[in-house]
Amino acid sequence: MEENDRREEFSIRQVTDRTFPEFLHLLEALACYEHLNPPDDTARSRLKSDLLQDHPRYEAYLGRLGDVAVGFVTFFFTYSTFLARPTLYLEDLFVLEQYRGHGLGGRLFDFCRNEARIRGCGRMDWMVLTWNEPSIPFYEKIGAARLGWYTYRLEGDCL
Repeated sequence: MEENDRREEFSIRQVTDRTFPEFLHLLEALACYEHLNPPDDTARSRLKSDLLQDHPRYEAYLGRLGDVAVGFVTFFFTYSTFLARPTLYLEDLFVLEQYRGHGLGGRLFDFCRNEARIRGCGRMDWMVLTWNEPSIPFYEKIGAARLGWYTYRLEGDCL
């Protein structure tokens, strides 16, 4: 299949109760790619509840080629007091390996950029793993700036 054919049949749709299992499958593939443990059964239950409630804690969208879910994106909103606007925080963007190199990840990224504009965001933030060499040049090519901030985390008993 040629790239133009893939672009024409590619769609991005919000994850629903019916498509949640496809989302989980892709999330497991991302965990494998990042050498992390996938969500356990309790976390899966929370993921579903947090996504499908009236005021979701995060949003998830599947990228589909025809009927096949080949990638996904998740994001949520924070707030910038200095801009006095929301910030779209891109949590995950993933495309299955066999579908990479055809611009599908870029289309998922552009979807997020557009959502940020539509929703009045002052900026869009995300993190990238230092070893994720395929992504870093893409982000810098589109004008993203690497910030001089350190990322810290509290979890488990320290929280």
